Amino acid sequence: MNLSISTAEGIAESRAFLFQKGSECYRDLPWRGDLNPWHILLSEVMLQQTQVPRVASIFPVWREKYPTPSSFASLSIAEALAAWSGLGYNRRALSLHKTAKILAKDYRDTVPPTEDALRALPGIGPYTARAILAFAFDIPSVFLETNIRAVYIRHFFEGAEKVGDADLEAIGRALLDESRPRAWYTALMDYGSWLKAHELNFTKKAATYRPQARFQGSERQLRGAILKALLKDSPASLEALSHELKADPARLWNCAERLEKEGFIEILPSKERTESVSETGLQGRELAPRAVLFRLPARMN
Repeated sequence: MNLSISTAEGIAESRAFLFQKGSECYRDLPWRGDLNPWHILLSEVMLQQTQVPRVASIFPVWREKYPTPSSFASLSIAEALAAWSGLGYNRRALSLHKTAKILAKDYRDTVPPTEDALRALPGIGPYTARAILAFAFDIPSVFLETNIRAVYIRHFFEGAEKVGDADLEAIGRALLDESRPRAWYTALMDYGSWLKAHELNFTKKAATYRPQARFQGSERQLRGAILKALLKDSPASLEALSHELKADPARLWNCAERLEKEGFIEILPSKERTESVSETGLQGRELAPRAVLFRLPARMN
C-alpha cells in the first residue's frame, strides 16, 4: 500500500494506517513501559549496534544492578567492560561509563531533558538524543533509524533506490504525531522490524545503507579478543597475548597502541623500549616481548 503526505487527509490516513500496523506488530520488550530516563538511556546505547534479542536478554540484569548513573559510574573500567560483555563494540562501554560519571556529578543522577544537553554526553549523537527525548520524556522531534527507514521507504518510495535521509526526514516531519511521540515511534519501529522479517529489508534502498563489515579476522575482532584476555588475566605480556590469541605480535602491538590511546588499556612503562627494530619485527620501537605488559586501567579520569 502506497501512502501520501500531499494532503491533510493523506497525512491523517497514513498516520492512522501506520499506528494500526504498529499495534499489530507490537513487541513486548523489557524497556517498554519503563519511563525511567536512565533506563531508557541504557537501552538506547545498548541498541545502537546490538541486535534487539541480545539487548532484551541483558537489559533486565543491568536495570537491576545499575539502577542509577552513579551505580555504574562507581565501577572500574575493567568492571564496566566485564558488565558490557556480550554487547559488542566496547567503545560504547567507555562512553557510557563517562556519561554515567557526568550524570552522577553534574545532574545529580538524573538525565537532562534537552537535546543539546544529551548530545554533549559521550557517545550520544542526534538519533540517540532524540530517541531518549521521545521514549523517556514524550518530547517530539524527527529522527530516523533502520526500522523507521524501512517503513517510510516501503510506503512512500516504491521502486526508488538510494533514498536520502533528507527525503525520509521530510516524511517523518509531516507524519509526526506531536501529541504522543513515544507511541508513534514505538509503532514505527515495531512495524519496521516486522517488514524486514516478513517482506524485504527496505533499508537496503536507503542512501545510508552499508553492508556490515566482515568480523572474522578484523581489527574489531582482535580488539575484543585483547580486552577479553585482559579481563581474564591482567596484566599480560605481549608474548603471552600473542601466543594466546595466535596473533602476529606487530599487528597485536599496533592494535594495543590504539586501545591505549582510546583509554581501554595501559601499556606499562618498560626500560627495555628503545627506538630501533625489534626481534618481533616491530618498526620504530624495540619491545622485549616478556617485558612489555598490557593491563586494564583501574579507574578513568
